[in-house]
Amino acid sequence: MEEPDELGELTNDAIAGEFRITQRKHGHRYSLDDVLTAWEAAASAPHARTCLELGSGIGSVLLMLAYKLPEAQFTAVEAQRNSFKLLGDNVRDNGLGERVRLIHGDLRSTFLHERFDLITGTPPYVPIGTATPASDAQKVYARQELRGGVEAYLEAIGRCLSEDGIGVVCCDARFPQRAFDGAQRASLHVIRRRDAVPRAGKKGALFSIYTVSRQPRPFEHASPWVARDEDGARTAEYVAVRAFFGLTPRTEEPASP
Repeated sequence: MEEPDELGELTNDAIAGEFRITQRKHGHRYSLDDVLTAWEAAASAPHARTCLELGSGIGSVLLMLAYKLPEAQFTAVEAQRNSFKLLGDNVRDNGLGERVRLIHGDLRSTFLHERFDLITGTPPYVPIGTATPASDAQKVYARQELRGGVEAYLEAIGRCLSEDGIGVVCCDARFPQRAFDGAQRASLHVIRRRDAVPRAGKKGALFSIYTVSRQPRPFEHASPWVARDEDGARTAEYVAVRAFFGLTPRTEEPASP
């Protein structure tokens, strides 16, 4: 699917500390899976110095990790043309050019020779042929597995993760076996799963965050993370995660949902 050169109306939103993210108002926008992936990654590898972001999109996970890991160097791989343009703009506008290497390419065929302490990715969840594609090309690639799902991301992590490194990806909560099988095929071990629940008492988990390593460790099925209480108000957990990234309810623009 061809992507138009015109980005349309843009917004500039708080994402972490003083960092801000430019994103299309009616295109793909950063969301809760990005926030929780970055949170789990930063908490799991606080001393990481070399980081790889797979399918980096417009740079949301990268910006949050760059804020929490100020000594780290980053490599970001992104294939979508419009997302890659916004990724470059966001890296430049936040003064991160010297810390970030940008690669315009498909994570499945981008073979890097170095190894990384921390690798992250937020794959699309929708297998090809199971839903009607969105009319916007950027949204299609962000949602449908046109360039691979969680298995492709885990395969890339398996190629690039250091011996003591940590990988963090998200996956549709309805299909946990995809993450476990993908990790096994990539010679990785799932060491933690955390389910994300959009609203207490109304719906099951929407997605899960998986932390993987090369070295086997005891598996932890962590307590579910709940975004909103039964009345729809943000939970203390939600506020704590956003505070982790230097935002308060007054300064942040909410991520979906």
